[in-house]
Amino acid sequence: MLAFLIPFRKAFGIPSQGLGILVFPETKFEDRDIPQQFCLLSSLQILDLAQNELSGGIPQCLGNLSKSDEKSLAIVFEKMSVFFKGREYVYERTIYLVHSLDLSGNNLSGEIPGNITSLLKLGNMNLSMNYLTGKIPESIGNLKNLESLDLSRNKLSGPSPQSLSSLTFLSHLNLSFNNLSGIIPSGNQLQTLNDPSIYQGNSLLCGPPLSTICPGEQPDPEARPNGAEKNDEVGFESLSFYISLVAGFIVGFWGVCGTLVVKRSWRQAYFQTIDNLKDKIFIFIKVKVARWSRER
Repeated sequence: MLAFLIPFRKAFGIPSQGLGILVFPETKFEDRDIPQQFCLLSSLQILDLAQNELSGGIPQCLGNLSKSDEKSLAIVFEKMSVFFKGREYVYERTIYLVHSLDLSGNNLSGEIPGNITSLLKLGNMNLSMNYLTGKIPESIGNLKNLESLDLSRNKLSGPSPQSLSSLTFLSHLNLSFNNLSGIIPSGNQLQTLNDPSIYQGNSLLCGPPLSTICPGEQPDPEARPNGAEKNDEVGFESLSFYISLVAGFIVGFWGVCGTLVVKRSWRQAYFQTIDNLKDKIFIFIKVKVARWSRER
């Protein structure tokens, strides 16, 4: 697999250790392990072995990549596509700034090596669609520059590390379809990643953004189904209207009638006014009727 490195090394006068990009997508290296020789490429910034049929485990020594200050072959690339944050991005002239590890779509097994979290410059890690087992390394929070992390469709188990919340640049996360369990970590950057699909397919996970309530916890009164808050507001407005209506009737009714009951002078004046008004209306009607009869 490393035979292709020789012409590059001779053409650019760069030792194999100084290579910055190594891409073998969909090459179909059937039933082969990831060569340990890759660990000698200490300046490697992009390693793409996606959609092959590689087997075995992820070498612990991959944690030694991108630690050298040697001249990197990445500077000779002017345009290159990288699968990043769930989509393909094309980089022109700035590819030397990209640090990516993509081992997705293989038959890799075993645990995620803890040493891989020493790749402090890594911006993209995609280990999805493999058969990886064990826990997500608690030290995953060391990857402070990580923007995209995809561990979906493996057989990972145990809790999601709380240290995920310390990844302040993380904007794409996918942990779906594993065997993860426990409370979903929260805080900091994870508060912005509130899409339930990130965690779907993990039946033992609980807590926001999933609707599954963790054992021993009370339901969040502010967590309501879609539209429930709007319906509550409409119901509250209707209730307020009827309360105001009843209160207005009571105040208006007893404000008048209560006063008439208590004050005799007001009561007499009120009924005298009603009688006078009644007489005036009666006389007015009689006059109108008399005039109408004469005109006929």
